[in-house]
Amino acid sequence: MSVETVRAYFRDRGLEHDIVEFGGSIETVELAAQALGVAPELIAKTLAFRLREKGILVVTKGDARIDNRKFKNQFGMRAKMMSPGEVLEKTGHPVGGVCPFALKEKLEIYLDESLRPYEKVYPAAGSKNSCIKMTPDELYRITGAQWVDLCT
Repeated sequence: MSVETVRAYFRDRGLEHDIVEFGGSIETVELAAQALGVAPELIAKTLAFRLREKGILVVTKGDARIDNRKFKNQFGMRAKMMSPGEVLEKTGHPVGGVCPFALKEKLEIYLDESLRPYEKVYPAAGSKNSCIKMTPDELYRITGAQWVDLCT
């Protein structure tokens, strides 16, 4: 159902982006890259963290890893991922389909610098079998995110 929420999010904002849906799961970076026929780094993975009393989303390139020291320097605390239940509750999207669009709750969104070099990236679109293609700058503008350097 959340892919429909994402589709409505784009339609309501007059944004021309097609959501691609696959017959099977693309819930991991590897599955998404294989289904799209692209390198894993082009998959824009969205990670959900607990930050004190609030949640935040960090979008990175597919093969990037969060650097705990950089995270702590940026946010003043260790990185602590949300549980799958918390992710669904806060975003409205299941793990494997989490994206920074059409969120159930207002969450701060951060885009990692690792995305900048790419012409196009592929974030999920609210379900375990959907994604959307866009430039990192479009992702930045659409989400109102802040650029950060959190990955190794």
